[in-house]
Amino acid sequence: MRVVIQRVSKASVTVGDQLKSAIATGLLVLLGIEDTDTQEDIDFLVRKIINLRIFADENGVMNRSLLDIDGEVLCVSQFTLYASTKKGNRPSYIRAAKPDFAVPLYNRFCVAMNVALQKEIKTGKFGADMQVELINDGPVTILIDSKNRE
Repeated sequence: MRVVIQRVSKASVTVGDQLKSAIATGLLVLLGIEDTDTQEDIDFLVRKIINLRIFADENGVMNRSLLDIDGEVLCVSQFTLYASTKKGNRPSYIRAAKPDFAVPLYNRFCVAMNVALQKEIKTGKFGADMQVELINDGPVTILIDSKNRE
């Protein structure tokens, strides 16, 4: 699994003309899934995301986690995180999991986030053409790959 995490002061997802979800202060999590991902990848990423100390403390130092600030999460599926641009100019998405495998993992990831945060996270709509709006606070953007664990 790969995630792009953006610290936001607000974010939302619209599908068509309908607002699907919106959050205030917290994290926008763009989630890519490949067919080798397991519950272990979910557990690692959830732990890492909720405990990342990327929110300012009283001294303006990034020293507080999502849990510390009682922040919100908006999780959006994004198969393009597995784009390969090695050959040519048209990305290949062969490593991205197909929906029959990815949807259950996406749902399990969201449930695990709900449990870890002890509140419901907001989501996009899997497979839909979504318009994602955000105000990246900082900006702070972090990439995590559950296979590399860097």
